[in-house]
Amino acid sequence: MAVLEWVRFLAGAVLMLCGLGIFVIEMIGVFRFKYILNRMHAAAIGDTLGIGFSLLGLILMSGWNFTSLKLLFVIVFLWFASPVSSHLISRLEVTTDEEKEAHYKEIILGKQGEKNFVEETPEKAIEREDG
Repeated sequence: MAVLEWVRFLAGAVLMLCGLGIFVIEMIGVFRFKYILNRMHAAAIGDTLGIGFSLLGLILMSGWNFTSLKLLFVIVFLWFASPVSSHLISRLEVTTDEEKEAHYKEIILGKQGEKNFVEETPEKAIEREDG
């Protein structure tokens, strides 16, 4: 029976370390991205997966008891609440952001943004094609 306890403990530790690794990757993504919606996406995905792995590791370590059931309910609640709250916050950002156009130009045209942006009229396009 002692071997099964060690296997359960090691499996729980591996799951908790996976959750911790996902949290570290999430933090790097949050600090690396510049646009708020990219940051929110990294945080939402990392939270959902990282908390899931960490709490599953705790469930394995504690064994099958009432505490495991409570932790399972926490996982289910967070899997429903985290995407909904992230979606609502991102919708608020999209509706209130006044500089969306500058962000999209930076994504499409690169870091130079306005310097590379040339508004081309149909006449200029015809001249460019002809000559």
